[in-house]
Amino acid sequence: MSRVCELTGKGPMTGNNVSHANNKTRRRFLPNLQDVTLISDTLGRPFKLKVSNHALRTVDHRGGLDAFLAKAKADDLSAKALKIKKDIEKAQAAA
Repeated sequence: MSRVCELTGKGPMTGNNVSHANNKTRRRFLPNLQDVTLISDTLGRPFKLKVSNHALRTVDHRGGLDAFLAKAKADDLSAKALKIKKDIEKAQAAA
């Protein structure tokens, strides 16, 4: 399973470990991913997603999953998140 946030597209970054003697070795900085269940207000059902902690805070700040996906760019979202976004837009248009 890849270590990429399904809502923001945030993935691993690379950098250096620097020792006291200034030796540099390559390392990876992994995003803080959590398996969470987010509930859509429009659809009224839960969705299990692998989300970074930063994205989870942003979802809370924007007022829920529906509001977050409404503003999110399609490039950053996973296929699963894009399907949820499309279903939410369809349900809002029908209502």
